[in-house]
Amino acid sequence: MVGMISVSALAAVGLSMQFMMIINVLMTLYVVGGNAIIARYIGQGRKKRASALLYGLGLFAICLSIFVSIGGYYGSSYIYELMGASLDVILLGSKYFEILSLGIVLIFLDNLLYNALSAAGDTSSSLYIKLFSAAVNAFFNYVLIFGHFGFDAYGIEGAAVATLISYFLSIVAYYFLLKRPSSKLNFIPIIKTDDIIRALRVGWSAALDRGISSISFLVFVSIIAAYGTAGLAGYQVGLRIEGIAFMPGFGFSIAAMALVGQNIGANDKIRAYNMGVISGRIAYVFMGSVGVFLILFPEFLVSFFTEDELTIVVASQYLILVGLAQIPLAIMFVYSAALRGAGATKTTLKINFWSLWLFRVLPSYIAYKMGLPLVAIFIIMNIETLLKGIIYWYIYQKKEWLYTKV
Repeated sequence: MVGMISVSALAAVGLSMQFMMIINVLMTLYVVGGNAIIARYIGQGRKKRASALLYGLGLFAICLSIFVSIGGYYGSSYIYELMGASLDVILLGSKYFEILSLGIVLIFLDNLLYNALSAAGDTSSSLYIKLFSAAVNAFFNYVLIFGHFGFDAYGIEGAAVATLISYFLSIVAYYFLLKRPSSKLNFIPIIKTDDIIRALRVGWSAALDRGISSISFLVFVSIIAAYGTAGLAGYQVGLRIEGIAFMPGFGFSIAAMALVGQNIGANDKIRAYNMGVISGRIAYVFMGSVGVFLILFPEFLVSFFTEDELTIVVASQYLILVGLAQIPLAIMFVYSAALRGAGATKTTLKINFWSLWLFRVLPSYIAYKMGLPLVAIFIIMNIETLLKGIIYWYIYQKKEWLYTKV
């Protein structure tokens, strides 16, 4: 729907997702550590202790979100300028991100609750809540972007408001879910300070990992932005479509994280290892299948987002190449999540740091300076994904991560 406004609006919203990656660094601080410990408590049959940790992390998330909202609201235009975006993208993007920043607390809580329930083994409830949220988001996008049912057409600002409405209703749904006695986790207002500290100790490595990854992605995107607005928009469209292929990998990475953590908590390390292997096999079958579809029908998929010919060419090139990399990407998704579920966040930090900077960012910068076309940047990205997938496979097979202490 945003693509119907303009190519600049599409690029602005897409670029804002890169900023959200930085904000995800802070969410990772409490989410990953919380997941690892909640999964272990559930594996040990200690539901009340897991619920108390969720409550404490919720309060932590609310406090943290206040500072992020202030920084995002007042610094949005500066962030777009820093990325080297054109003036029209900066103007549109800053309006969008200012509104989104006001609802950061909703995003923080939604992310925490979704991941906590997944760590506890309840993914079906989150599925229904996300389906409801997506439907609400789509409806209010239609109403507020274009102006229907008596509302004015707010364009890109309407898209931001629609997003926040959907997050708010998700939080309401999660609240009532947690109040049910039959829920995997409950709403128990007890603060266990030692558990919160344990979660943050595990989470800081994951947060640093995500921070380094986010900075590298921002540098990577700034290199792509140097090729022009159409190139940037094409990359963002391709990334969104690739998200369809991400979903099986993302889903089974959550499965691996939860099952590995729960079985380690139950002191069954062999089963914990096998759960990651099984999740990985299913994920790369699904993602590999979707990858074939990306390779065969790229222009058809891109046509839903934009009619700009140059943007379609760039996005199609991206989809063909990433379609080839879906299997190593699936391995990377699932095995890295399994390691995090075991609390081995320092290992994932080291792998991601060296892989992203040595094999993606630095070669991409050199390629740009050499005057190579944008497709060369996409090829470099795929090579880095392949190498990272191989590294994660090797580390996982060694099984040393199974004995990580939390």
